[in-house]
Amino acid sequence: MAFLGTAVSRMLRCRTPLPPLCRAASRCYSSTTSGSSSEHQTTEKSVPYEKTLKQDQASLRGPTKPLPRSADAVVIGGGSLGCQTLYHLAKMGMTNVVLLERDRLTAGTTWHTAGLLWQLRPSDTEVELLAHTRNVISSELEKETGLETGWIQNGGLFIASNKQRLDEYKRLMSLGKVYGIESYVLSPAETKDLYPLMNVDDLYGTLYVPKDGTMDPAGTCTVLSRAATARGATVIENCPVTGVQVSTDDLGVKRVKGVETPFGTIETSCLVNCAGVWATKLGDMAGVKVPLVAMHHAYVVTERIEGIQNMPNVRDHDASVYLRLQGDALSVGGYEQNPIFWDKVSDKFAFSLFDLDWDVFMQHIEGAVNRVPALEQTGIKSTVCGPESFTADHKPLMGEAPEVRGFFLGCGFNSAGMMLGGGCGRELAHWIIYGRPEKDMYGYDIRRFHHSLTNNNRWIRERSHESYAKNYSVVFPFDEPLASRNMRRDPFHQVLQDQGCVFQERHGWERPGWFHREGPAPVLDYDYYGAYDLPKNSNDKYSELLGKEYTFGFPPHHDVIKDECLTCRNGVAVFNMSYFGKFFLTGPDAKNAADWLFTADVNKAPGSTVYTCMLNKKGGSEADLTVSRLEPGSAHLPLAPESNGDAYYLAIGGGVAEHNWNHIQTVLQDQGFRCTLQDHSEDMGMLSIQGPKSRELLQEILDADLSNEAFPFSTHKVVNAAGHKVRAMRLSFVGELGWELHIPKESCMPVYQAVMAAGAKHGIINAGYRAIDSLSIEKGYRHWHADLRPDDTPLEAGLAFTCKMKTKIPFQGREVLEAQKAAGLRRRIVCFTIDEKVPMFGLEAVFRNGVPVGHLRRSDYGFAIDKTIAYGYIRHPEGEVVSPAFVRSGEFTMERMGVVYKAKAHLKTPFDPENKRVKGIYDAPLELSNQHKARV
Repeated sequence: MAFLGTAVSRMLRCRTPLPPLCRAASRCYSSTTSGSSSEHQTTEKSVPYEKTLKQDQASLRGPTKPLPRSADAVVIGGGSLGCQTLYHLAKMGMTNVVLLERDRLTAGTTWHTAGLLWQLRPSDTEVELLAHTRNVISSELEKETGLETGWIQNGGLFIASNKQRLDEYKRLMSLGKVYGIESYVLSPAETKDLYPLMNVDDLYGTLYVPKDGTMDPAGTCTVLSRAATARGATVIENCPVTGVQVSTDDLGVKRVKGVETPFGTIETSCLVNCAGVWATKLGDMAGVKVPLVAMHHAYVVTERIEGIQNMPNVRDHDASVYLRLQGDALSVGGYEQNPIFWDKVSDKFAFSLFDLDWDVFMQHIEGAVNRVPALEQTGIKSTVCGPESFTADHKPLMGEAPEVRGFFLGCGFNSAGMMLGGGCGRELAHWIIYGRPEKDMYGYDIRRFHHSLTNNNRWIRERSHESYAKNYSVVFPFDEPLASRNMRRDPFHQVLQDQGCVFQERHGWERPGWFHREGPAPVLDYDYYGAYDLPKNSNDKYSELLGKEYTFGFPPHHDVIKDECLTCRNGVAVFNMSYFGKFFLTGPDAKNAADWLFTADVNKAPGSTVYTCMLNKKGGSEADLTVSRLEPGSAHLPLAPESNGDAYYLAIGGGVAEHNWNHIQTVLQDQGFRCTLQDHSEDMGMLSIQGPKSRELLQEILDADLSNEAFPFSTHKVVNAAGHKVRAMRLSFVGELGWELHIPKESCMPVYQAVMAAGAKHGIINAGYRAIDSLSIEKGYRHWHADLRPDDTPLEAGLAFTCKMKTKIPFQGREVLEAQKAAGLRRRIVCFTIDEKVPMFGLEAVFRNGVPVGHLRRSDYGFAIDKTIAYGYIRHPEGEVVSPAFVRSGEFTMERMGVVYKAKAHLKTPFDPENKRVKGIYDAPLELSNQHKARV
């Protein structure tokens, strides 16, 4: 018997060395074993469950049931997600649905999962998804079937060894109050009372969640499959998929046609890829990119520990280890810096495990023994090292694949498939049946990744490694990835880097975050955090600056961002917004398509630019963007497409450009519009020159009259800028007088140099997106996927002015908005300001008269009003209409990390509510510090 402490160390010194691991092209440890040798097989006792669904091979001679000729949907993969999706499809009324499993249910990765469920996460959507999983596993299934799933409610305990970690837990606690999740911050002494075997000498505090618990994978999936089949669904085991049939329709759109197996073909228009580690191979059969990697993920199971019974599960994030209660023993696992990649995934790997590499796993033992010292003299009953699938941002891959209609993804769950399975299974079922999920699932939607990245092996591997290694890191507001940077760079990148630009990564693009005053801070090649015997980057100024931003207080560069904001408010600033998506919509049905796609009336005179939303069928906001009507004529790309009819130029936030592109394409396909959508995002740069002095500056370099009469707000023209053709738009995303210049790639640098030269006497500065975030929220402008999401209607979001409700023009989602308007809003967005100088970042709880009514979606500091400003959606505690009077009559408070602050509610932005500044009307300058006076 080995012991977790000294015995394991002795074993490491004496055991026969493992064969060296192969080096992959990206210099990561890899495993290429097929899983066919005996050393990679396991027995049932290796996992901490009383039973698994493994059977003798002799009983697996063919499919367990005959294959139907056709099905409304075919779910592939009998793990947690496959079973949950099948169950929810059947429950929603789609009963002609089949689940195919190549072996037995849970045989891939689900059977050996730890099965932990934690209710609190730093995401409102994930809290809701987890709540549904917990309800299904702990209550719903047993009531429906009379069978137990194996749910154990023993609670969860999060360990904090420093103030920042405890602050993160306090943020979770505050959000939990909005959802009625019971949680408590405990002192070290209180933690010791709760968990007597724990070492609390190095603790700062803990967060205790009494109703967290543990799930049993075999029991859960068995009950799910029985509940689904009772509703008419079919589960067929021992039936591998060998091919996917794809057809191309008259519009050139690829669609799922059928699923091939050795035992026949099932005709279907809907395939659901829940194949986990094997999802990439299934995607290849249909020409669908599935950006995930397989890695070894391990835990060990101890012998009996006296006094451990009924203790909560433990997550010690700072030690990167978890302790899962297993009767009178513990399972110990975690996330290491040097995980082993499984490069050659075997189709025959079922109910199988890898040998545990103690060199990799030992770091978890050290953390576990420190937290529970009794483990040092506790024996190891078994080791469990199996494959799991991981993704570039540690979030699942869900939704309809962009390449093939009817091919849905439900994979890449990063060891959280049991925990998220119920919520995600329901959303995926809703997606399949109704075309969209009910909740905001953009963070899981495959369309969140740009198509240039999803088949880039370097990006997938590096980002997946970093996400794995940082899984237990504190989630700070201003963190940025270090892996696979500089994938997409605009023409201004080098000149801005030379001027101290600290870049952010969005959609593969490097976009300006803020400007450092002490020289360049380039993003270096990824060093895997020094893992795999690789040297860590030296002189890494970017990482140093990023590390200084790791705080829940005001960041150390708060004054730099203040300077950028106030210079824009009082002088002029230039923003590089080149990462924006830039699309042209043309074709014989372009006008009809524009009417249907966009909530606003964009069919105004050519030369007009309109801010608008795009909705889903439920009235939710899939996007906000600007649409510019173009003059018909011959092509002058990239500034103008060829068109002898209606043509539109769409400018879209670059971080969501892929999502927008696919939403538009899907609507065009569903409606049968004869249109062409062209992407010229890479062909143009985009500068936004904003501030009271922007007109005076630009008048020197543009050959157009920029007066209000000649160039009014929300219009555009093709003009000459320092001798170069550009499209100038009078728009603002910061609430100031200003213009955007959309510039052909080869003209970007000459135009930028001309802008900076003309702006020198006006004190022009470069500014970044951290300033845009502050300026835009101060003005009350929305950020999509923050205070405007697919589960928010424009009416709820305060964007009714973008909807052509006074016309008779139909548009997608209009009927929902009309019904909502007639019934009254049950939730609405509200602006809040806080007088005390405290930072808020979103997720803080909102109370009205002491009762929780919502949480903040987005918050920042408004430097012009010199206050923290925030936006959140609130509900009536009794489910009634949330009227303006309801907002005005309440006393509001915010809870930030357990501390309550008074807040003032506003129905309009407190900054320039009359919109004078965007019109060029400046009644009085803002108050400036001496530093800003000197600059301006």
